[in-house]
Amino acid sequence: MGIIVNLDRQLVEKKMRLSDLADQVGISLANLSILKTGKAKAIRFSTLRKICEVLDCQPGDILEFQSGAKPRKRRSP
Repeated sequence: MGIIVNLDRQLVEKKMRLSDLADQVGISLANLSILKTGKAKAIRFSTLRKICEVLDCQPGDILEFQSGAKPRKRRSP
């Protein structure tokens, strides 16, 4: 089971850069990048709400549950 993050799809649809979204939401580009790549283990509801406000979308447009999807492995430093 896995949660798939479709943030990149929303950014393309809204013609917005990740850095612009980070500025408008008020979080670091690094943290938003971690979310976008599916490496985040959690997201605050307040952050999700701000992202949805800026992108004018629903949480389900960003996060998707796929049964049987394997979580992405972390790369070793």
